Amino acid sequence: MSSDMILIQPTREQRRAFAQWAVAQVPKVRTVGTNVFAVPAALFVEAPESVLVGSLVDGTRYVSPDEDAARQARLLDCGFCHEEAGEEVHPHPECPQGGAQEPEPEPLPEFTPLEDAPADEGESDPSDSGAEVPDESGPFACDVCGREFTKVRGRDTHRRQVHGTQGE
Repeated sequence: MSSDMILIQPTREQRRAFAQWAVAQVPKVRTVGTNVFAVPAALFVEAPESVLVGSLVDGTRYVSPDEDAARQARLLDCGFCHEEAGEEVHPHPECPQGGAQEPEPEPLPEFTPLEDAPADEGESDPSDSGAEVPDESGPFACDVCGREFTKVRGRDTHRRQVHGTQGE
């Protein structure tokens, strides 16, 4: 999608009004998802604010200038904290106005590396995919076409895929 497009997901209440505005545009605003519209950046500034308030605009909630001004008026002196429902909200512990200090996190336990497990000599699990299976030294020729392979497995795979036959 072009970077000059803005993705808008209207609120459920405003979806119909937004769609009516979108199809009235020339060219029409494209839909890119069930409830998501791609609006050219130049056209976004012409969208009525009434259909944008509360919508997600490029993944961020659209805030009207009036709502933003009201929010700014509720900011406390530090510029980060605000008043909500009559109570001060301090979103960061460093607030100079005495925000609630978050408790220090408990220190992580000291890291101790695990000891290597001793290797059992002479014991090997043949089902282990990492275990090397002894293979006779090649070349191994296909008995149908004569093509040579460095491993028995390669020759047998070739027989099945190319000639449709199993091993010897």
